[in-house]
Amino acid sequence: MIKYTYQITAILILSLCKISVQAQQTPVFSDYYYNPVLINPAHSGYNPETEVSLSNFGFLNDFEGNPRTFSGILNTSVFDDNVGISGGFISDQIGVTSATTIFGSYAYKILLDENYNRARWWNYNPNVLSFGLTTGVLFFNEDLTSLNIQGDPNFENDVNVTVPTFGFGVLYNHNKLYIGFSVQNLFSNSIATDQNVNIQTPYYLYGGYRLYLSRFEEIRIQPSMLIKFEEDAPAQFDFNVSANYKNRIEIGGGYRSSSSFNGLIGLYFLKNWRFAYSYTAFGSGTPFSNTNGFILTYKGGEGF
Repeated sequence: MIKYTYQITAILILSLCKISVQAQQTPVFSDYYYNPVLINPAHSGYNPETEVSLSNFGFLNDFEGNPRTFSGILNTSVFDDNVGISGGFISDQIGVTSATTIFGSYAYKILLDENYNRARWWNYNPNVLSFGLTTGVLFFNEDLTSLNIQGDPNFENDVNVTVPTFGFGVLYNHNKLYIGFSVQNLFSNSIATDQNVNIQTPYYLYGGYRLYLSRFEEIRIQPSMLIKFEEDAPAQFDFNVSANYKNRIEIGGGYRSSSSFNGLIGLYFLKNWRFAYSYTAFGSGTPFSNTNGFILTYKGGEGF
């Protein structure tokens, strides 16, 4: 345990020499699979029913320094389903670094075929083109003094930064195909008052295909890929696949190019509730231990 703690501290020290803020880690597969509004505001109001979800990742792991994420999201559709709004928070912690973002998002949806596929309640995938905007506030903190590093001026004071965030995204969805693009943290770096802080602007490009194995589309296999671009960092690739039976049970898994494997299982119960469990196994080249998380979602109206 002590050995791994030293490894994490060493990595944090090297990264903190540049003091670079990514605002938040890329959400794990289970998070952006069930809450894609975390990476693209164009998903706001994707479903006509209101959804509320709470998720956590890593909080049941006692290993000091491991990544931890907690989020709460509300997502709904208004004005005859042409407008979607969402809001919530996402809080990340890794080592001595923590970042919390409170955000609100807006999406305008162009329904290309208004009645498309609505009859299949377990498979609501409208033919839609959506444009989204998001804004929020980022609270960033680095507790550098807790590292007890003597003689280095970079670690003599803690870092506390509050900065507005902006972003936009676009989504095209069909019953079988979807593709999206988004940008987060636009202008945040230039607005930040602390010039020692470098707030990265992540770009997300992602897509997937829904393959149905039965006549009534009750069994769905969904491969997908997400690519994240940031300045001065290698592109990050997520490769995932999930299987769903009539929104009653769902399993999935994936690989992230940062040497981690993700798995999830989702269970739908009481018509309006979904519980999902996720597990992440880190590769031998990372100092983090394997960890897990949970997502609880309530969907109003007819539910799932």
